[in-house]
Amino acid sequence: MTTLFVSHGAPTLALEPGKTGQALAALAGELERPAAILVISAHWDTAQPQVSLAVTPETIHDFYGFPKPLYALQYPAPGAPALASKVAGLLQQADIAVALDASRGLDHGAWVPLMMMYPEADIPVTQLSMQGQAGPAAHYALGQGLRALHADKVLILCSGAITHNLRDFSGGSRDQAALDYVPLFSDWMAGKIAEQDMTSLLDYRQRCPQGVRAHPQDDHLLPLFVGLGSGQGVPRRIQPETTYGLLAMDIYLWDAAH
Repeated sequence: MTTLFVSHGAPTLALEPGKTGQALAALAGELERPAAILVISAHWDTAQPQVSLAVTPETIHDFYGFPKPLYALQYPAPGAPALASKVAGLLQQADIAVALDASRGLDHGAWVPLMMMYPEADIPVTQLSMQGQAGPAAHYALGQGLRALHADKVLILCSGAITHNLRDFSGGSRDQAALDYVPLFSDWMAGKIAEQDMTSLLDYRQRCPQGVRAHPQDDHLLPLFVGLGSGQGVPRRIQPETTYGLLAMDIYLWDAAH
């Protein structure tokens, strides 16, 4: 199996899939069907890594002030407690402390892209938390600890955002023109990823002039570093669109052949 990084955008992606939804659906059709899915989402942040043992994970509507139909959406996928236990064991082998959560469900960073990819909700899925205070290097190491999952046909789905500065949200339309720094940052990241320049990537806030503007906090970019750690080789970049002028919806897919 393989690793996939997705920019999940606003929760309304579930109602307005646009070109991003089309790209995710196409990817799901291209990939071998996974036996199970492990999601690392920017919206589950804990002091140390935690993985969910939930047998029937709830659909968490972890957002406010959005259209009512969004709160009616459900993604009733089965949980993956066996995978959760395997994840915990692999991280412990990598000297990464990890805890088990008995009931954590799927936040919108998980169920929104999964709804685009696997709308039948029939593939077992669990989540692994990220640590917003830990930084890129810790998440790169976290990803490295998960590489063995690919042999078990587990899709590692890293869900965040290639750009995420909500302070720049102006209330405009979904298709408004991108702010200047958005393509500059996303292209800088793409170049360093293509070069496999991990030194620059791990220090993006200092080395990229648009780094801090694109990400006032690390949280939504940290899942990408999990992807960089768990995926091997140079990933394919997919650029479906930019939404609301500030959310580049870049996707990265690592070739399973690596």
